[in-house]
Amino acid sequence: MESATVLIITICAFLIVITGFSVYTSFGPPSKELSDPFEDHED
Repeated sequence: MESATVLIITICAFLIVITGFSVYTSFGPPSKELSDPFEDHED
């Protein structure tokens, strides 16, 4: 394989993993531990 093809596949795989982890953290079970700063400081 060309080195550029390997680099592009590696970058795409990294972006997919980061996106999946972000969605899991935002909407999955770990989201229960997140706090909303606007709800914490209501006036």
